[in-house]
Amino acid sequence: MASAPNNEIALKFRFFQVYKDGRVELFNLHNQKIPPSDDPVTGVQSKDVIISSEPQVSARIFLPKLKNPNQKLPLLLYIHGGGFSMKSASSPSYHKLCNQVAGEADFIVVSVEYGLFPTRPIPACYEDSWAVLQWVASHVNGNGHDPWLNDHADLGKVFIGGDSAGGNISHTLAFRVGSIGLPRGVKVVGVVMVHPFFGGTKDDEMWLYMCPTNSGLNDPRMNPGVEDLARLGCERMLIFVAEEDYLTVAAKSYYEKLRRSGWKGTVELVENEKENHCFHLHDLDGDKALEMRHKFVSFLKQD
Repeated sequence: MASAPNNEIALKFRFFQVYKDGRVELFNLHNQKIPPSDDPVTGVQSKDVIISSEPQVSARIFLPKLKNPNQKLPLLLYIHGGGFSMKSASSPSYHKLCNQVAGEADFIVVSVEYGLFPTRPIPACYEDSWAVLQWVASHVNGNGHDPWLNDHADLGKVFIGGDSAGGNISHTLAFRVGSIGLPRGVKVVGVVMVHPFFGGTKDDEMWLYMCPTNSGLNDPRMNPGVEDLARLGCERMLIFVAEEDYLTVAAKSYYEKLRRSGWKGTVELVENEKENHCFHLHDLDGDKALEMRHKFVSFLKQD
């Protein structure tokens, strides 16, 4: 006869609690998902692709309306937020956001579906996102698995972007690109981080718990300032912070360290006044969200 679960709480964090018997309970699952579709307003098509079956990694690709059948388009690798434990590339807000960016920027968008805690603890999110970037890069000579990327992706113009946890992962990918590199012909031009998570906040202990293999408070995935930021593998970066977001202090610290690092690129910091963390996802058509997305798209399209 199975014993009754132990409902005594051992640890409690912002997004989840851990019981004495080891069970983890997420507070907000945010598990609503919508299928890919052809958008009649923007003309953007989307589809889901499997990158790996073991571990299970996938992505949702957004292809804007083509002006001609041979058109080549820059590509944005987008990484969703959700505290490393929630949400999805198929969450309604992220599907709509990527649809909007693809249509407005005239970019192919590849939205990463990475493993989430507790099913797949950190570093799954970093490794899965890197796997998707490598999969994208495998299309550079037109011999990859996906016809949209083979036929229409200009992989000499790749951008990486994400919000919250996805902003953190975006930095880690850019650093790995600078350290390891990508195949010849693939170039990461820029990175956009929206209200990124970095260490130095009340969530430090939560991240450390979610990553059993962590190296402590100076783990570079949580505290990137301990590494040589001059090695970032991109030419320019745009960082959004929100005035009322408790993560803003850490993001501004990252910005200042990057500026002083000797990195040869250019970085811009934009502060969303009187706004809180990832406010735009709650109303993607609101005035402040539109203003923010216009800046995002302008950065992508800048020569």
